[in-house]
Amino acid sequence: MSVREDAPTTEVQPAASAPSIADPAPLGLAGFALTTFLLSAANAKWMGSASGQAWLGYAFAYGGLIQLLAGMWEFKNRNVFGSTAFSTYGGFWLGLGLWALLVAPHATATQANHDLGWILLAFAIFNTYMLLMSTQVNMAVFGVFLTLEITEILLFIGGFANSSGTVKAGGYFGVLTALVAWYASAAGVSNGLANSKIRLPVGKPLFT
Repeated sequence: MSVREDAPTTEVQPAASAPSIADPAPLGLAGFALTTFLLSAANAKWMGSASGQAWLGYAFAYGGLIQLLAGMWEFKNRNVFGSTAFSTYGGFWLGLGLWALLVAPHATATQANHDLGWILLAFAIFNTYMLLMSTQVNMAVFGVFLTLEITEILLFIGGFANSSGTVKAGGYFGVLTALVAWYASAAGVSNGLANSKIRLPVGKPLFT
């Protein structure tokens, strides 16, 4: 007995694959870059006519929350490096913002400097192994972690030594870090656009 073509069958149809999500890395890099730029400009003493606290709100909203979300989306993409980096630095900005609001107003200048020294030392340790791992990503990302490593080292030395000159140098390198991160973000956007007429190179990994 033959089965008509329109008769119902019990054959299991393959499940439709879940749609992929857009690459969250350019957004995470942009959030990191902007907040780093604002704080670094203050550290470099470029904000003489401003409050110097322009970075604070963005530590919560952009560098913090948005970057943390980018890290969560990287988990969806099964990107261990991206999820760890963005989630950690999203937490960094949220934590630094809370410290600035809750602790810094009640601390002496020396205590605040030493607090920042310990905070930046801890993140420099994290950044060191992420810098090593970034050699397997691409040159743009490696550049972000390299300049950030120098920035964090200068800032924690300046904090422990109560050296405004060293902190100022850290501010200059922080601005450079932000520019490199913005470039990496722009490259991610340009390369993620379908039929894009602009392709920004990110460079090959140092090690594969």
